[in-house]
Amino acid sequence: MSAAFDCRLSRPGIVCSLGDDLETIGRALFTGERGLTISDAFTPGRPLPLGQVEGQLPDDSQWPQDHRSRNNRLLALALARLDGQVERLLATVARDRIGVVIGTSTSGIGETERAIAASGRDAPLPEDFAYARQELGAPARFLAERLGITGPCYALSTACSSSARALASARRLLKSGQCDAVIAGGADSLCRLTVNGFLSLEAVSAEPCLPFSRHRDGINLGEAAALFVVTPEAGGIQLAGVGESVDAHHISAPRPDGSGAAEAMRQALAMAGRDPAEIDYLNLHGTGTRLNDSMEAAAVTTLFPAPPACSSTKALTGHTLGAAGALEAAFCWLALERGQLPRHVFDGEYDPELPALPLVTTNSAPAQRPRHALSNSFAFGGNNASLLLTRAD
Repeated sequence: MSAAFDCRLSRPGIVCSLGDDLETIGRALFTGERGLTISDAFTPGRPLPLGQVEGQLPDDSQWPQDHRSRNNRLLALALARLDGQVERLLATVARDRIGVVIGTSTSGIGETERAIAASGRDAPLPEDFAYARQELGAPARFLAERLGITGPCYALSTACSSSARALASARRLLKSGQCDAVIAGGADSLCRLTVNGFLSLEAVSAEPCLPFSRHRDGINLGEAAALFVVTPEAGGIQLAGVGESVDAHHISAPRPDGSGAAEAMRQALAMAGRDPAEIDYLNLHGTGTRLNDSMEAAAVTTLFPAPPACSSTKALTGHTLGAAGALEAAFCWLALERGQLPRHVFDGEYDPELPALPLVTTNSAPAQRPRHALSNSFAFGGNNASLLLTRAD
């Protein structure tokens, strides 16, 4: 049953390997321009394609030690790219009525890696080391303290669905009346722990990834931050429905039949009061691993008798982990606002063993301007989330 509630997503602030302004990002997104670079920065002697942010980030040298991290620098730039929306919010809404919810999986662990490398295994950590930087709540606390916000403030860390769940949580804070506005999204930065952890799972491709290809052999990793101002207002782009499930099949492998993923999508559709046939675009989780793509194709075709136009944007940005849910929601926002669909980039050889999906493989605009978009985020432990965005009349 639909639980209609006005939940407006502002124009997003984004920083990722495609850029940090919406024009540049949109151009790459809709033409299928990959934002990957080859680097062995985290795997000496083993170069890998990575979705690294290469632009200038804010200087953190004057920030409190607890806040000095690459994660927070990414967030600070995404915050700046909200282009005055936060300033207008602070001028009109009491700061104890504004919430902050951020999804992350790395927080400031990269800074801890460097501190340990500098001090050696047995020596004391450097004097400027601040443990609080690596706490999972650090990014949310950073934004709240930076803006003087005193409403609900927390982080979510459910691996690759973290920031999708942060947006779902923002919607609940508004609907329950606990907040009048929420700054929500996610951030994750590349570090050795992440890259080598996925390498140990044999989940990383040495080449640009190929979601849903018969030749797919793993993910590319990336980093990003994406933020929205979420308000209980009509109009614009609405977060009309959210769906969340946990199938708990395996610590890292998805449930093969896709039933948990399908349930998350089903819940999002039900909350928004939408039929599967009404969805114009589906942003696939689409990691490029054998098991994930197989599971997701099964889930989509179970729920959608005639699947909508689909693409995986991870071939462009890399998998940004805790930031992926918010980043890809922002890509859906751009698709609805601009009437174009993100391009699916792979080698053109769809895996014949998978149920067929109508992938967006050209740059041409759809025949009708999209109005409803669904975005999938599936994580370790079967922690699934789907977000349904609607362009209001």
